[in-house]
Amino acid sequence: MDTLLSSWQPRLLALAAAAAGDDGAHDTNHLHRVWRNANQLLADHPEADQLVVLAACYLHDLVNLPKNHPERHLASRQAAELARRELAAQGFPAGKLDAVAHAIETHSFSANLTPHTIEAQIVQDADRLDALGAVGLARMFYTAGRMGCGLAHPDDPLALNRARDDKAYSLDHIEVKLATLPGTMQTTAGRRLGESRLQNLYDFRDSFVAEWAAQ
Repeated sequence: MDTLLSSWQPRLLALAAAAAGDDGAHDTNHLHRVWRNANQLLADHPEADQLVVLAACYLHDLVNLPKNHPERHLASRQAAELARRELAAQGFPAGKLDAVAHAIETHSFSANLTPHTIEAQIVQDADRLDALGAVGLARMFYTAGRMGCGLAHPDDPLALNRARDDKAYSLDHIEVKLATLPGTMQTTAGRRLGESRLQNLYDFRDSFVAEWAAQ
């Protein structure tokens, strides 16, 4: 990491930590993982502004509303506006503020916005990658528990004879949302990594279902 990034990372982390709540699925470790994912994607995109990506990775959850909050889809816009103010106060390069705000606003699945810059595309992919794989599974069940969801339907965990409902059954969330993420990836590396991590989710689901049956 170059000197500029190294000087900004702890300042960005401090801003994020000051706004953090009690959501263990969106804690500072999540921010570190998103930045690590972004670093993998940046390797294929030397044209991307690394400082913009770094700032957006660490500040994308500056406003984090619960999954079932009625204004959840507005959280990324609120986070972008707050990040812009906080970064300006910290002396962040003014010419990069729009790019950081755009990356933050478009990262969210709930907001359903299209990222138009390579930096925003990388941040969106990096955040979605953290919803897949082993850590993604842990975050899925953690979030479902906070929302009062069951683990799986007692008799039909694969939803073979019912409509899927991930608000009632956590396992349904794999097919309802997580399985769609690789297809939304903006970068080639993001799609490749997303598909690999999704296969891990399917392998887990198969093992889970085999153990789940009451009889």
